[in-house]
Amino acid sequence: MKRETEKILLGKILDLTSLKSLVKAWQAEGKKVVFTNGVFDLLHIGHLTYMAKAAELGDKLVIGLNADSSVKRIKGDDRPVNDQNNRAALLAALFFVDAVTIFEEDTPFNLISGLMPDILVKGADYSVENIVGAKDVLANGGEVKTIDFVDGYSSTSIINKIRSRT
Repeated sequence: MKRETEKILLGKILDLTSLKSLVKAWQAEGKKVVFTNGVFDLLHIGHLTYMAKAAELGDKLVIGLNADSSVKRIKGDDRPVNDQNNRAALLAALFFVDAVTIFEEDTPFNLISGLMPDILVKGADYSVENIVGAKDVLANGGEVKTIDFVDGYSSTSIINKIRSRT
């Protein structure tokens, strides 16, 4: 059973070339591909709710995951708490996530323009015109949506709470 579980999880974590082929195949079958991205350092109910709502917008959910090097540049040297392989495995374990890919850049622009999802999703703290890749997705006939966050949950606040107890 252990080998089967690992095979399923690792089968959802793909490099960009493999993911491009898979997305094209899904789209050829008429499936709507939803894409979102993030750090997802300490997985919490806010993340789960956000991703579940994103998954409901289409048929397949693809997650772009910031690589460790990218997270350090964006969030500082003490992040991420969990390395990219662990974060990717946790995301792949979610039944509503169909594929995960890790990207090294600070933004997922190259990833989005390479995959060209049908629906691009970000948190409602972004306006559509400020979402990386939105112009390309819209120009390709896709949609860009925002999803409200669950108030009171963030990896940073959880990390700060843990640090204050030590």
